[in-house]
Amino acid sequence: MENRFEAGLAFNAGAWPLDPDQSTLVFIHGSGGSKVLWDRQLQSLGGRTNLLALDLPGHGGSPGDGYSEVPLYTRVVADFLKQLKVPGPIPAGLSLGGAITLQLLLDYPENYSTGVLICTGAKLRVMPQILETIDQDYPAFVASIRQFGASPQTNPALLQPILDDSLQCPAAVAYGDFLACDRFDVRKRLPEIKARVLVVSGADDLLTPPKYGQYLAEHIPGARWVEIPEAGHLLPVEKPAELNQALSAFLDKKSLAPST
Repeated sequence: MENRFEAGLAFNAGAWPLDPDQSTLVFIHGSGGSKVLWDRQLQSLGGRTNLLALDLPGHGGSPGDGYSEVPLYTRVVADFLKQLKVPGPIPAGLSLGGAITLQLLLDYPENYSTGVLICTGAKLRVMPQILETIDQDYPAFVASIRQFGASPQTNPALLQPILDDSLQCPAAVAYGDFLACDRFDVRKRLPEIKARVLVVSGADDLLTPPKYGQYLAEHIPGARWVEIPEAGHLLPVEKPAELNQALSAFLDKKSLAPST
């Protein structure tokens, strides 16, 4: 796994340079997070596809102040992938990252023939108390992720790297992320999506419950839905093997060849 900074964003790559004959899974983290969320995917999914996990502006190693609108993040990601000439990009996003993935599929259909939506929804309403806690006591909000961000079955030790990472995100950036989620609503546009889509939900996810994933699968033509037991909102960390298996099953050899 290699840490790099190019085209304005920091990212980890499973291997570098990217293989131009393979498509590229592009992992996009959620609110207040970073590329650290996807370490277990980058460590285990190599060989079949290029792997890349980016930091959104203002997160991790990427400069900037972040945004409070999903379309603004989407434009940055689209420009980054274009400048970097990422072969056959397949956006795979969690929560806010899933909203960005949906926006990419809707606004740039010619560039993305496949997408993965993880613990996300077409509308992401945020409880007012979340915004209030971030504004008034960000460390307390991060600490509360143990209760609402993961399944009760998840070993707390697995969450500590994510909590430590979240504390490094400026509170104002995290606030903007959740505000962007709260403003996001593409329910009416879902039938426009022509891409091949995998939707993955955690059975114990309190922030984006499985019904969110079901809704996506029912309204995106041809989408496939997978629910993973004993997983909450931080599914890539809680159940990495199960998520990797779902990704591998979805991304067959034919879909992994970059379109020409």
